[in-house]
Amino acid sequence: MFVVLIRTVLLYLFIIAGIRLLGKHQIGQLEPSELVLTLIIADLASVPMQDNGIPLLAGLIPIVVLLALSSIISTLCTRSIKFRALLCGRPSVVVENGQVVEAELRKNRLTLDELMEELRIQGYADFQSIKFALLETNGQLSVLPYAADKPVTAAQMGVSSQEIGLPVVLVSDGRLLEHNLKGAGYEHNWLEKQLAAHGLHSPRQAFLLTVDESGNTCCVPKKEGKK
Repeated sequence: MFVVLIRTVLLYLFIIAGIRLLGKHQIGQLEPSELVLTLIIADLASVPMQDNGIPLLAGLIPIVVLLALSSIISTLCTRSIKFRALLCGRPSVVVENGQVVEAELRKNRLTLDELMEELRIQGYADFQSIKFALLETNGQLSVLPYAADKPVTAAQMGVSSQEIGLPVVLVSDGRLLEHNLKGAGYEHNWLEKQLAAHGLHSPRQAFLLTVDESGNTCCVPKKEGKK
């Protein structure tokens, strides 16, 4: 039992390290080759985990080969547009000028119901306001509305806006992040004043506390924080 535990932990850590090397892709953003790689690695790793009679290297070596092959393919994709198009395909225009391109739907085996579902998820009830809708190589739908249907920006309205920058988390679930506090250029006295302004006496009473580049704070007290 102990041997099985060790083998499982080693394989698990090894696969995590290998997948990290491939980049930060979400499951829904995987290219076809990456999805196949993920499925094969899962199958290869499960065999040594379950059968102690199979040497651990018998599972590790194929995984290493697949990860190396995937890295080579990724490098080729970044350097050659033709190779990437051959391996991953090209985006397909499924809606153009408010009209559904039926040939592209059939080519990608996408039903009209599925297309409308994806459009509704992105906030479009019909095709009339859509200039282009593209089915990307990872299966996601990108929608480009007509200029008249795009949300109005502050610049278009002539309204001045202030960049707030990336908020820095100072307190997370009651834990003070000292390095973030110092990195943002603040001291404990300032933190105590910010907590007091929200009716709190200790970082342990805050579920979340952030500060942006302008010094504006956002505080979410714990439900039991003020008790």
